[in-house]
Amino acid sequence: MNKDALIASLRSQCNGPRDGALLRYALGDALLDMGDAAGAAAEFRHALRFDARYSAAWKLLGKACLSLDDRAGAAEAWRHGIAVAQARGDKQAEKEMAVFLRRAERETGG
Repeated sequence: MNKDALIASLRSQCNGPRDGALLRYALGDALLDMGDAAGAAAEFRHALRFDARYSAAWKLLGKACLSLDDRAGAAEAWRHGIAVAQARGDKQAEKEMAVFLRRAERETGG
């Protein structure tokens, strides 16, 4: 399935019985992969409304914000994501977001 077809298929399931954090995360991931960072950020935020403890959505929300040159938004997403990952024991996601956050802070000087 090509990316446009994948996005269309995922969108067709939104607001239906299968709508949820995983669907919105998958749609956001596909949009981010296609270069639609704004659309991706909106879908990651939607995923987080379904499940605020979804550390992978926080991680990619940060990446989407960074793609939009919203460094403050990216840092905020990663800080939330790190806290969520710590609470869930998701060490890998915690480490990844900590690296992203340190890099973003270093590039902005704080």
